[in-house]
Amino acid sequence: MKALQAVSSASLILLIFVSLAWELWLAPIRPGGSWLVLKTLPLLLPLMGILKGRRYTYQWAPMLILVYFTEGVVRAWSDTGLSAWLAGVEVVLSGVFFFASIYYARLSAPSRMAR
Repeated sequence: MKALQAVSSASLILLIFVSLAWELWLAPIRPGGSWLVLKTLPLLLPLMGILKGRRYTYQWAPMLILVYFTEGVVRAWSDTGLSAWLAGVEVVLSGVFFFASIYYARLSAPSRMAR
C-alpha cells in the first residue's frame, strides 16, 4: 500500500513539474510561455489528498488524469521535436498515476482491510 501511495505521489508531482516546465520553458506553444500553463492547476486539486493517502481522492483523481493522458497522446502524435517527447513523458506519468491510484483505491477498500 505504501509503495502504491509513493508511486502515485511521485508520478503526480513529476507530472506537475513536467507540465510547468513544458509550457513555460522547454517547448511552449508561444515563445516566452503561454496560457496553456494553466492546465497544471487542476493537478493541484488532488495533490494533498494523494499525499495524505485519502481513499476518496484516489477514487476520483484517476478520472481527472485521463484528460492529461489524452492530451499527451494527441500532442505526441501531432507535435514534433521536444514537445512530442514531453507529451510521451506526460502519457507515461499519467498512466503510472492512473494504475497506481486505481490499485491503491481497490486495495484500501474497507472490505479488503478487514481481511
